[in-house]
Amino acid sequence: MSKPPSLQDVARAANLSPATVSRYLNGSLALPADTSARIDRAIAELRYQPNPHARSLSRGRSDTIGLVIPEIDNPFFAKLAAAIERQADATGLALMLCSSLNRKERELHYIERLRRNFVDGLLFATNHVDTGELVRAIGANSNVVIVDEDVDGLVAPKVFSDNREGGRLAAEHLLAHGHRRMAFIGGPQTIMSTRERSAGFRETAIAGGATVAAEYFGSYSIAFGREAARRFLAEQEGITALFVASDEILYGVLDVMRESGLSVGDDLSIITYDDAGPLAFLDPPITAVRQPIEEMGRKAFEVLRDRLNGMTDNPVILLPVELIERKSVKQLV
Repeated sequence: MSKPPSLQDVARAANLSPATVSRYLNGSLALPADTSARIDRAIAELRYQPNPHARSLSRGRSDTIGLVIPEIDNPFFAKLAAAIERQADATGLALMLCSSLNRKERELHYIERLRRNFVDGLLFATNHVDTGELVRAIGANSNVVIVDEDVDGLVAPKVFSDNREGGRLAAEHLLAHGHRRMAFIGGPQTIMSTRERSAGFRETAIAGGATVAAEYFGSYSIAFGREAARRFLAEQEGITALFVASDEILYGVLDVMRESGLSVGDDLSIITYDDAGPLAFLDPPITAVRQPIEEMGRKAFEVLRDRLNGMTDNPVILLPVELIERKSVKQLV
């Protein structure tokens, strides 16, 4: 099998140096018409296909951005990745998808790839508390945009949903349906999304004359949802409504309720946060605070693109959420 023609082959056929041909192809050199015609003719005759990656690197750019997410199989992050992929494709950029498994050492590895110019910029999402290493690593790289979850103490562009407003909407909906004893199950207590969802929920419930009688904090996972639900059912009585801070936690809660013979709505009203999964097809369909995942991906990409074009501001963008009413909240007398 013969090797594909190289840039050096084109240069020999056009009787020019490889450097001249390379600069002509990347648009950094204007040549006389007859010289340009010789290069174009050599390319056509040899059927030469320029290497776009090599051309990008010659300009100091990879024309590739990276997206670091904790999990690929979480529907929220899958939808976020799909939204960003569409934006990158529309602007001619490649997307390198990186799953950190929510491990610090893997996150630091992907940040190092940015420093070594494998990617031009990073969209970065994490779901754990930082001990300072992420702040230092990301802070040393200018082209990083934080998405969905904050890294406390880091000055960088950030795009979040309005988590506090989401908690408020959940509490208001439960209050309007007559619930006065409620509980909350969330992710890690020390990260921004959990703090703000629980604070918005608690403050609004108390202001409306209700009690948040129990709070459980752990991880945004199905396993923790099961664990928290078992503890909740064993420890609490008289609670009529539950606000769950993510769809992943919700699935674990629903699994334990099914095992216990309890009915959503009739035995316990539930609202979740995210609305990334097929909640409308569950029985009953689950009321949710919906994050604008598509808009989050689009806005984060736009901020990174502006960063690559020289923007030095560090905006913190809060996107609005909405409550999607379904059938999982019972009206109390």
